[in-house]
Amino acid sequence: MKAVPNLISVFRICLVPVFILVYFSDANDTKVYAVGVYALATFSDFLDGFLARRFEASSNLGKILDPLGDKMMTVSVMACITIDKVIPVWAVIVAVVKELLMGAGGIVLYNLAHEEIPPSNLIGKTSTVVFFLVCVTLMLFRDIPGAAAVIMISVAIALMFIALASYINTYITVMKNRKSSG
Repeated sequence: MKAVPNLISVFRICLVPVFILVYFSDANDTKVYAVGVYALATFSDFLDGFLARRFEASSNLGKILDPLGDKMMTVSVMACITIDKVIPVWAVIVAVVKELLMGAGGIVLYNLAHEEIPPSNLIGKTSTVVFFLVCVTLMLFRDIPGAAAVIMISVAIALMFIALASYINTYITVMKNRKSSG
């Protein structure tokens, strides 16, 4: 049972190229199918976390695979809707920078402090849900005015940065506790 969450994470990583291919395919209702792939990937994210906690099947590999899959899908979705001219290029650049900062922070926390990577919190989960809903809306409803699309993605990105700030706060707390106990 311990390997199941990791297998789900690997599955989610494999869905990234599927999403891209479906998104840009010439089939009818291609965006609906792309949303379906994205929804499956998002559901798998919640499922692997639930199973890891429920069956105490958390692993160091899973702590790498899970966020890697999340970051790959997030960047892919944003890149696709940017290439499709739904949102401006700056939005995907800002999101990539945020993802790199979170990834680097997790690596630093693990390597320098030898601390476990903190699990996602309510702010992070809320940010993920809002980001998903905004991207799905932008993919499915192509007649949304450009200014409204920018506002929507800006709100989602702002929440992503609020989540980043909460993780930075956790990092600072862990480092302070480490210094005071060592």
